[in-house]
Amino acid sequence: MTSEVERAVIDREGRQELPLTERVVKISRVAKVVKGGRHLSFNAIVVVGDMEGRVGIGMGKADAVPDAVRKGTTAAKNNIITVTMQDSTIPHEITTKYVGSIVMLKPAAPGTGVIAGGAVRAVVELAGIKDILTKVRRSTNPVNVVKATFNGLSQLKDPKEQYRRRMQLVEAGKERERERERARQRQAQRRAAAQQGNS
Repeated sequence: MTSEVERAVIDREGRQELPLTERVVKISRVAKVVKGGRHLSFNAIVVVGDMEGRVGIGMGKADAVPDAVRKGTTAAKNNIITVTMQDSTIPHEITTKYVGSIVMLKPAAPGTGVIAGGAVRAVVELAGIKDILTKVRRSTNPVNVVKATFNGLSQLKDPKEQYRRRMQLVEAGKERERERERARQRQAQRRAAAQQGNS
């Protein structure tokens, strides 16, 4: 069961309105046996996103489906992340595991489209990714797959930014080595001066 709703919400900082698309990935009915019989409740896994690099997931539990969806939507809006993208795809391949589900996300050439199943598709499409190859291994439980996909997107790094940071670390290491060399030279000079004074 999948549904989409367009809504305008205010981000957590209250700075501007963001049009978020809400998609219900799965609704599960849970029956609990109690003294008076069976008590039914519902779980809803909801994904929200602006299709421009921001996406969030949440789960809601309630005795009625609308309440479960509303709670899931609220949780998803409070759990929004910004996804690192490169044009219309992701910058690099990544594989993530959540419980029994393993999800592989791989960049694709422009025009490829979203090659994904229902649960993965909901997350990557609402994040604004238009070209991507995905594969789900082991468990295909939608809850685990959605969370594994969300974790994978949150771990994406910008290669240029990573290169810049590594170059900064290299330069910092070289500067420390130069400082140590200067300290050794000063110590050698002091020793030489002390020996000349003793002689």
